[in-house]
Amino acid sequence: MTIAFWCVLVAGLLPYVAVGIAKSDKSYLANNHAPREWEAGLKGRQARAHAAHLNSFEAFPLFAAGVLIAAFCKAPQDIVDGIAIAFVVTRLVYIACYVHDKASLRSFVWVVGLALCMALFFVAASSR
Repeated sequence: MTIAFWCVLVAGLLPYVAVGIAKSDKSYLANNHAPREWEAGLKGRQARAHAAHLNSFEAFPLFAAGVLIAAFCKAPQDIVDGIAIAFVVTRLVYIACYVHDKASLRSFVWVVGLALCMALFFVAASSR
């Protein structure tokens, strides 16, 4: 299995890292019968971690598709691996920026992550 494929696994698990931060104070255990109500009441760091959780799910499909399409098109594996690693790193930085309320940096990192996803498609297209 390639490094890029492992990165897909890691990126797929990152939403759970973010929600783990949101649930770190265990307040959700008080009313686990209505988790959406609990989420709606989040504030501050927990709310930002939950938002990072949701955004991580939103970012995942484009990244996973890019890795798979690059593999299908037999793009140079070292380039695909490098882009995939960079994407995972940007997503980790993104979550940290969100949790620590660094809005401008977070937005910049989000754009970098999107550009990396697009790069996977460009690398794939240039390999055919």
